[in-house]
Amino acid sequence: MKKVLKQFLIILIGVFIFSSGIVFSEPDNKKLSIIPTPSQVNFHKGYFLLNPQTKIIYSGNNSESKFTVEYIAKIIRGSTEFKLPVKDVVKMPSKNYIFFNYIHDENLGKEGYKLDVDKDKISVGANSSAGFFYAVQTILQLLPSEIYGRKKVKHVQWKIPCISIVDKPRFQWRGMHLDVSRHFFPAEFIKTYIDMLALHKMNVFHWHLTDDQGWRVEIKKYPKLISIGAWRVDREDRLWNDREPQHEGEKATYGGFYTQDEIKEIVKYAAERQITIVPEIELPAHSGAVLAAYPEYSCTGGPFTVPPGSVWPITTLYCAGNDSTFEFIESILDEVINLFPGTFIHIGGDEADKTEWSKCQKCQARIKAERLKGENELQSYFIKRIEKFIVSKNRRIIGWDEILEGGIAPEATVMSWRGMDGGIAAARMNHDVVMTPGSHCYFDYYQGKPDFEPLAIGGYTPLKKVYEFEPIPDSLTFEQSKHILGAQANVWTEFIATPEHFQYMTLPRMAAMAEVLWSPKQMRDWNEFIPRIEVQIERYNKLNYNHAKSAYLISISASLDSVKKEFGFELSNEMQSKEMRYTLDGKEPTIHSTKYVKPFNVNKSTVVKAVAFHKGKAIGVVSEQKVYLHKALFKPVTLKYPYYKYNGGGELGLTNGIRGTKSYNDGNWQGFEQNDLEAIIDLGYVKQINSISTGFLQNTNSWIFFPSLVEYKISEDGVSYSAITHFDQPVATGHREVEIKEFSFELKDAKARFIKVIAKNIGQCPDWHIGKGGKVWLFIDEIVVE
Repeated sequence: MKKVLKQFLIILIGVFIFSSGIVFSEPDNKKLSIIPTPSQVNFHKGYFLLNPQTKIIYSGNNSESKFTVEYIAKIIRGSTEFKLPVKDVVKMPSKNYIFFNYIHDENLGKEGYKLDVDKDKISVGANSSAGFFYAVQTILQLLPSEIYGRKKVKHVQWKIPCISIVDKPRFQWRGMHLDVSRHFFPAEFIKTYIDMLALHKMNVFHWHLTDDQGWRVEIKKYPKLISIGAWRVDREDRLWNDREPQHEGEKATYGGFYTQDEIKEIVKYAAERQITIVPEIELPAHSGAVLAAYPEYSCTGGPFTVPPGSVWPITTLYCAGNDSTFEFIESILDEVINLFPGTFIHIGGDEADKTEWSKCQKCQARIKAERLKGENELQSYFIKRIEKFIVSKNRRIIGWDEILEGGIAPEATVMSWRGMDGGIAAARMNHDVVMTPGSHCYFDYYQGKPDFEPLAIGGYTPLKKVYEFEPIPDSLTFEQSKHILGAQANVWTEFIATPEHFQYMTLPRMAAMAEVLWSPKQMRDWNEFIPRIEVQIERYNKLNYNHAKSAYLISISASLDSVKKEFGFELSNEMQSKEMRYTLDGKEPTIHSTKYVKPFNVNKSTVVKAVAFHKGKAIGVVSEQKVYLHKALFKPVTLKYPYYKYNGGGELGLTNGIRGTKSYNDGNWQGFEQNDLEAIIDLGYVKQINSISTGFLQNTNSWIFFPSLVEYKISEDGVSYSAITHFDQPVATGHREVEIKEFSFELKDAKARFIKVIAKNIGQCPDWHIGKGGKVWLFIDEIVVE
């Protein structure tokens, strides 16, 4: 019976491992650090040792194959100085070689590969050069991370574990995006970005070449696109949403563009790395830079200047009633199509405020002539007409999900960014879809607490959240889900001005997205991903790629035991770091500070500072959490107007002793939309009062403003109140850095049971704000009474 049970368990375990798509024959002593993780792996004993005598051999003497084998030889040479010979196969050596061999295996598809490593040789089999290229990325990741260095490294054994891998991508569209309109990035960095994609087995580069703030591609027929449209006045010393338009006589000096020769070189560079470039030429909106150069194709005729910063709403559109507009756009697209040989041309189609169309006689005549039902259908007409032209050039259009409005063009592919709903609707109409919802795929969003991050546009998309993204919604049928081509991450650059900052926002989140798009869904495991991403970060360091350490940032969770009058603290981070150290005396933590083992308590007002350590060195920035034990702690609060959405800890959120950070959504701020704050605290009995302090947040980019007035009143009976002080706060006259402001007042010989705090919300966004007339938020974290 025991023997039968044992056999049954062995079979059961074997079935489980096989169904998961991965086989480990020696799981105890073999660990891979490959990103994205391969589909199937089988370990063997021993290693292949790379040395100066190793040869690289390939079959199929074509340029793509030759590039791939020379590519790996070049990388290996950089850190080893091994000048490995690269040859087309004539006679196979007996051992010590890497062989790239074309095979015919339908299961691998175009991009899959087989990799077999034994002690004497490495064999790569693939149906195409794409499979060869992705096998190369895997081979490099099987080597020590020093292989990515650009200088010779001593005292390293270049060992590759004996292993068999069968691997292919889950999705055909594995994309990354770059906006070069809001900020221009030089051609050399574009190549570096392509290398970053190649490292992660990404295969689509969505190049956002045009927008209101700059036109970036040379069009020979229309030279003013680069002489005028590519340049704007320099307002780089001011926040994006707080930039004045160009003044009369002011010279436009910020910008740049890519010549057609540069673009051809970049397209070739990308193709060699199995990456297709999808150019985006925005229409009918986000065309301010174009119309600054050629205002005759607008509804009003201009004049326009290239905006140096934020524009909202997007009202400057191409005139849809003017046939010459379409001739102009088609001529531009003709040159663009000749530059980019890929299947897709991205035409934007998003965020078009159609106010000008509703006023334009030509546009209204078009609506009438085409029997359209309004401006939404006019946009659909616009997109369909452009699609007809692009299809005539044997290409396909792709656009943001607004192209669904008014009726989608017949062969259009939808890029769903406003959540998943647009993609779901398109797939149900049998249109192809690329999922890119802002919730998981916008890498211009913060990846850590804003207190510790460079200024970003807003939002919060940490590494783990990216890793948890699933591109195929459960609501789609199996057949409908076939229309999900894949997904991509987008990087808009309003707040990203340099290559170093761009890399910081992209890495390591690109690694998480790469695994989402390449690896089988059932193989994604965050806990197993953590050690691999740590090795990937070592590779970034060797490549001199700037990257965020936000996932190491410690979250300090504070709670209060109202009975014991103690604060409890729990430390954690995304990387589940085993070594976190903290201080309670306000000093910066060092390797000698207290090591966090389990949650701990304190019984006084405290500043907790904590940081993670990796291999004995602090990594990331120091986290900080302030808590206060004070006389109003957990005393009941009565609000005249209710808080909304942001509860800051609930009914006692203003007296729980926990202060907020610069992140408005950290859970410690109470938010009041357009309403004033009027709070009354009942201390229970008459007490001596020495001071009252409140903290307010201002984040003008998120429509959060300081109150215009803060007033404190006290009472012994809750009926008759005496005003003790008030603070007048000027309304911001432009966008400001995120700030927390304390309104504190000290009292002498004052006694009270009831404390009233009044804070006046400014109500509506000022005229200078992008949300002019919109509701303003007032955020408060704590009322401290000493």
